[in-house]
Amino acid sequence: MQVSRLIKRRELAKQACAQAKVILNGREAKGGVQVKLGDRIDLSLGGRILVVQVVEIRERAKADEARNLYRVLEDGRLDESPG
Repeated sequence: MQVSRLIKRRELAKQACAQAKVILNGREAKGGVQVKLGDRIDLSLGGRILVVQVVEIRERAKADEARNLYRVLEDGRLDESPG
């Protein structure tokens, strides 16, 4: 997630995984898991839901290239109201 800039720091990504805010292909993701082409990542951070599909894998990417590593499937706000 750090290379793609979805979550900018490794420590924040680990915390998000530990708090079950990262879902990889329908399952809670664990820190350090390797993603593959076609994987679906659901992120729930800061009242926002972002769902992406991995379309390219790289060891490094410049900031302006990072958006090319995934395709946004959904980008919206979490409904936190009860019921």
